Amino acid sequence: MKSEPDVYSIDDLKRDKVTFWDGVRNYQARNFMRDQMQEGDEVLFYHSNAKPPGVVGLAKIVKVGIPDPTAFDPQSEYFDPKSSPENPRWYGVEVQFLEKWKAPVTLEEIKKHPQLKNMLVAQKGQRLSVQPVEASHFRTLKALGRRKVL
Repeated sequence: MKSEPDVYSIDDLKRDKVTFWDGVRNYQARNFMRDQMQEGDEVLFYHSNAKPPGVVGLAKIVKVGIPDPTAFDPQSEYFDPKSSPENPRWYGVEVQFLEKWKAPVTLEEIKKHPQLKNMLVAQKGQRLSVQPVEASHFRTLKALGRRKVL
């Protein structure tokens, strides 16, 4: 799960302990959250648009299949007049903080690592804020990051 650190960072999640992941307005990313994420799944927390961009820690999915209330709020930048509580278009998940790494596993490291270079995030044009990660990639990244746990 990607977030810009000036919008919502791993430190924000650490402070809040649990947050609702809202504002996703891409159908493919929405489908990943709605259809594939399960309670208890661990997720990689990625800081995008950062210097350097990379995976900075871990979180866990604690609740799935939640209609995104920002879609119903005309005051929200994520408002969608075609979405309603009766017929929601957009969904989110609740995410719980697990750990922050001392230093990110950078996008550059991911692209150069022989076991990670094929990850979606390392591919040109992959800009989704939520994307699946193969189990082997997840294990490798988690091991690399945990060497950097605070």
